[in-house]
Amino acid sequence: MEITSHLTDKAQRDYILVQLAIQQGDQKAYAELLNNYRDSLYFMLLKMTKNPSDAEDLTIEAFGKAFKNLHQYTIEYAFSTWLFRIAANNCIDYLRKRNRMQFTDEINHDGEGTDGTSNFPSPHPGPDEMVIAKQKIQMMREVVEKLKPHYRELVEMRYFKELSYEEISAELDLPLGTVKAQLFRARDFLYNILKDSAEKI
Repeated sequence: MEITSHLTDKAQRDYILVQLAIQQGDQKAYAELLNNYRDSLYFMLLKMTKNPSDAEDLTIEAFGKAFKNLHQYTIEYAFSTWLFRIAANNCIDYLRKRNRMQFTDEINHDGEGTDGTSNFPSPHPGPDEMVIAKQKIQMMREVVEKLKPHYRELVEMRYFKELSYEEISAELDLPLGTVKAQLFRARDFLYNILKDSAEKI
């Protein structure tokens, strides 16, 4: 009896891809895993965040975390179950932090909690956010160089320099909606470049 016999055909396919990625560093295997679940993961996160930009960012983060910790995956569950759990937990953490920051801002705007005695978390990036940022950079740095200059600049400002959409809009003198739309396209190009590169291996 095969050790993966309890898995569905799709889960067994994923297990093979995971082994190729871990044992051989097969970039095509990574790309196939990403392409298999990119859309469904995005729509799950979109339902959770109600925000397309956040959902896109969190999709990238989820794959970054999963690929970084791929050696921890076991066949007890399907890869998709493991991946979606990582994505959901990461999203819940993000929403909690966002809500705490918004709550802190509301208190400060009301004139309370401004005497330095507040116990609320600092709005500055903590260890978790720094790790996530590094994972995003590691995941995208190589393919970013293949983007057209304009899109490369947007991605570098957003993910490498950690600028907000508003800061990018001000620095490039572009409408906020244009920045978000072009970053959405830039992220799509990143996925396509990764896919095309893998198919040529």
